[in-house]
Amino acid sequence: MQQVEDATSSMAAACDVLVIGGGPAGSSVAALLAQRGRRVVLVEKERHPRFHIGESLLPYNLPLLDRLGVRAEVETTAQHKHGIEFVSPYHGKSVRYEFANGWDKRFPYAFQVRRSSFDHILLRNAAAKGAEVVEECRVTGVDFAAAGPALVHARGADGVARQWRADFVVDASGRDTLLASQLDAKARNKRNDSAAMFAHFTGARRLEGQAEGNITIVWFDHGWFWFIPLSDGTTSIGAVCPAAHFKTRGTNVPQFFMQMIAACPEIADRLKHATLVGEVTATGNYSYGAKTISGRNFVMVGDAFTFVDPVFSTGVYIAMQTGFWAADAVEAALAAPARAPAEMRRYAARTRKALGAFTWFIYRIREPAMRNLFMSPRNTWRMEEAVLSLLAGGIAEGWRVGLRLYLFRAIYYATKLSHLRFRVARPKLASGQPREAGT
Repeated sequence: MQQVEDATSSMAAACDVLVIGGGPAGSSVAALLAQRGRRVVLVEKERHPRFHIGESLLPYNLPLLDRLGVRAEVETTAQHKHGIEFVSPYHGKSVRYEFANGWDKRFPYAFQVRRSSFDHILLRNAAAKGAEVVEECRVTGVDFAAAGPALVHARGADGVARQWRADFVVDASGRDTLLASQLDAKARNKRNDSAAMFAHFTGARRLEGQAEGNITIVWFDHGWFWFIPLSDGTTSIGAVCPAAHFKTRGTNVPQFFMQMIAACPEIADRLKHATLVGEVTATGNYSYGAKTISGRNFVMVGDAFTFVDPVFSTGVYIAMQTGFWAADAVEAALAAPARAPAEMRRYAARTRKALGAFTWFIYRIREPAMRNLFMSPRNTWRMEEAVLSLLAGGIAEGWRVGLRLYLFRAIYYATKLSHLRFRVARPKLASGQPREAGT
């Protein structure tokens, strides 16, 4: 058997870097490393363009698109997104936040995109910069040795097996989490036990004027909805709830989705003249993380490492930003192998810090205290500007923003404590009485 494996590996093609996955993370890494002269192979399981959820970008995505040289092309089919709207039935109102009011005024808008088009642009850009792109080929496993290159196994749509010997492997396989699963390093995120259903509609009622492209987050009794307008007139609608709620469905997925829409008056009203296009899709408990992010000659980027929740549209931004950081780390490791451990530690620290900045908010988004703060905006000590900067993707804005984010956290905990005292002190409400905003 060993002789067969050796014979197979000797026939494998060689490359400096093999990237698993052609989404925003993988295409970014591949383009950047190929541009630096590295021999890069990107292996993608599907044929682009293909459908993908996650259409909302952040303002800080745009400088990354500039560095890749694709912003103008993306913008031709993108819907401009100038801010975020939160709608709370518990407060009986909506509140809008404009990115132009964030700490850094250079990032006043972002894009809503069709991921099929967006991802295809990024993939073609990687190829144009010199990466070898292999589509409709699924990586099935990676053999790592104590020294020397990794052996990557894949199989094409035609059933033919392929192998590559790569000095470095970048796992950008997204929710397939290829290396995390292979290394038995993937774990459910118990702090965010959520699931989602989503679909696309035409004819949905949107906001007017410049706010037409804004993303809307609507709370309802079982969780929250996203409302994402796209430039072709389609609107992406999704419901995110605790996984346990989805287990209560006694009907098929489309009917259950429509029942949830009916349970959210704001979304139901916006869709009353809309038409469902395509299928309703459900995802199971989607929040997870890997126990490790890198090794001697591999690194995980984007959703291949972790995914928490789509509430603040961080998915594509984190994918691309970690792709940029990984490209720097891999280039440094290949140029000076002795530096590889330090470069991987630096990459891991940057990634975990960025994720931590977002997850603090994500874990609390369904809490009444957080809801109250978002529905009662105040720019005291410029805290609103700091929070807006973070929600725009500003994860490294310096101590002035960081200090105000800590102040915001302190106010959150004080608000939560006041809610707790109120619930302990108040008499029980009569059955059927409406809930207070702080309950």
